[in-house]
Amino acid sequence: NGFEVLGVSPDDEKKQKKFEIKYKLPFPLIADTENKVTTAYGVRDMKKLFGREYMGILRTTFVIDEKGIIREIFTKPRNKAHAQEIIKEWNELK
Repeated sequence: NGFEVLGVSPDDEKKQKKFEIKYKLPFPLIADTENKVTTAYGVRDMKKLFGREYMGILRTTFVIDEKGIIREIFTKPRNKAHAQEIIKEWNELK
């Protein structure tokens, strides 16, 4: 009854590897260069930065059970307590 953490970004594998090393990530990143995963999960939308609009990825965490059912969605995860929220949710699913 463990869990697996994956990250998804539109960057290519070379950029992701640099990011993994720089931040010492303990989980793999999936290269979604064609935006198939982010589109399927509905996390691509228009964003604004310094008055400029562009299509980007909305930071989102999905808790998906072993049957592939989405049990919880966390939008805009930015705080340090986020990992604890995910672990709490996972433990409640057991």
